[in-house]
Amino acid sequence: MSTNAAFTARRAAAIPAGLSKHLDVYIEKAENAELWDVEGKRYIDFAAGIAVNNTGHRHPKVVERVRNQLDKVTHTSFQTTPYIDYVAVCEKLNDLVPGDFPKKTFLVSTGAEAIENAAKIARAATGRSAFVAFSGGFHGRTLMAMTLTGKTTPYKAGFGPLVPDVFHLPFPIPYHGISEQESLTALDRFFRSEVDPTRVAGIFVEPVQGEGGFYPAPVTFLRALREICDKHGILLIADEIQTGFARTGKMFAMEHAGVAADIVTMAKGLGGGFPIAAVTGRADIMDKIPMGGVGSTFAGNPLSCAASLAVMEIIEDEKLIDRANEVGSRLKSTFEDWQEGNEFACIGEVRGLGAMVAIEFVRDRETRQPWPELVKAITHTAAEKGLLLLSCGVHGNVVRVLTPLTIPFDHLDEGIAILKDSLRAALEKVEAGQ
Repeated sequence: MSTNAAFTARRAAAIPAGLSKHLDVYIEKAENAELWDVEGKRYIDFAAGIAVNNTGHRHPKVVERVRNQLDKVTHTSFQTTPYIDYVAVCEKLNDLVPGDFPKKTFLVSTGAEAIENAAKIARAATGRSAFVAFSGGFHGRTLMAMTLTGKTTPYKAGFGPLVPDVFHLPFPIPYHGISEQESLTALDRFFRSEVDPTRVAGIFVEPVQGEGGFYPAPVTFLRALREICDKHGILLIADEIQTGFARTGKMFAMEHAGVAADIVTMAKGLGGGFPIAAVTGRADIMDKIPMGGVGSTFAGNPLSCAASLAVMEIIEDEKLIDRANEVGSRLKSTFEDWQEGNEFACIGEVRGLGAMVAIEFVRDRETRQPWPELVKAITHTAAEKGLLLLSCGVHGNVVRVLTPLTIPFDHLDEGIAILKDSLRAALEKVEAGQ
C-alpha cells in the first residue's frame, strides 16, 4: 500500500526544499469539497486549491467540456494556429470585467505571468516606469511580481536585486492601526517627496489582500485610488487573482466599491482546476502593446479554455455569487459567535467578503500580538482530524477559509465542527508547550 510517509521521502530526495510544504499528505482523488489521500483518508476541503476550485473539484460540466476537448485538440499555441475557445474566453471576460468601456483580453498560464504582463502593458501604454504597490500584498514569485509583493520573507529574501522603480505604501488595516486616511496621506507624501506622479505608470492593488491576511480594502479607499489615478494619468491595476469569479460574493471584488480598474489580472478560479490566467484592460490601453510584445507557448491552452468556459457557465447557472454570500454568512456568523463567547479569547478579528473569510488569532486582544504558533497547530490538528485549512498573513497568524462555493451545507457544517475541535485541541497543545 502507498503511504504518505513513503511519498514524503521520495519528495525530499527529488524536490528542492525551497518549494514550500504545508502538509505531508498526498491526494489521490477529489470530488466537489472532499478529498482522499493515498491512504484512503477523507478530508473536507476548506482550501479549494487556494481559491482555484470555486466550482468544486471535478465539476461534471468542467470534466465533460475538457473530455470533449481531448477528442479534438490539446495544443497548437494560439499565436501560430488559433482556435475559437480562446477567443470565446476573451469575449466573455470582456463582458464580465467591470467597466462601461470597450475592453480587450489576452490569456496566459499563471497569476504571476498575468502580473508581469500587466506591468509591461502599463509601461508601454503610459511611457512611464514607476509602480506603487502596498505592504502585505502578494502578486507572485517571478521577478516583477516578487518585487511588487509586499512581504520580504520568504518571497524576496536572497533573490535580489529586484526590479527598480517599485515602491510600497501602507495598506489600510484598521485592526492594526493603519487607517484609510493614513494610507492616502502616505501616497500624497510619496508623490510630493519621492516620485513625481507623472512618472508613475500604475498602482497595483488587491481589493482584498489574500496572502497578506484577507484584509478587505475599504470601499472609499478604492474609490479614492480611482480618483487619484484619474487625476494623474496613472493606471489602476486590480489584482483579482484570488478574489475573482464569485469568491467575494460578486464576480469581482472591485464591484463592491463600484470601481472599474484600467487593467485586471485574473487566474485561480478562472480555470476550475486547469491552469489559465488572463489580463483584461481598456481597449485603448491594450492596443498599445507592440506586435509580439505579449504571448506564451502554452497560454490559453485548449483544455484550459474549455474548462474556463464551463466555469463561467456554472457560476451563472448555479448562482454561485448568491451561494458565496450564503456560505460566507454562515462562516462569519459562526466565527463571530466563537469570538463573542468566553472560550476563544485568542480570536482577535473575524473578517472577509463573501466566501473569503478569515480568523486572526492573537495572544492578547488588547495588545493584538500575533499568535502564529497557534495557527500552525490549528491547521495541522485540523488535517489530522480530516479538514484542510490554510494560513495567511504577514505574521502567519490568520486562518483563511476558502471552501468550494459548491460545498454541500452538511459538509460545510462538518468542517466547521472539525475546525472548532481543532482550535480547542491546538490551544491545549500550545499552552502546554507541545
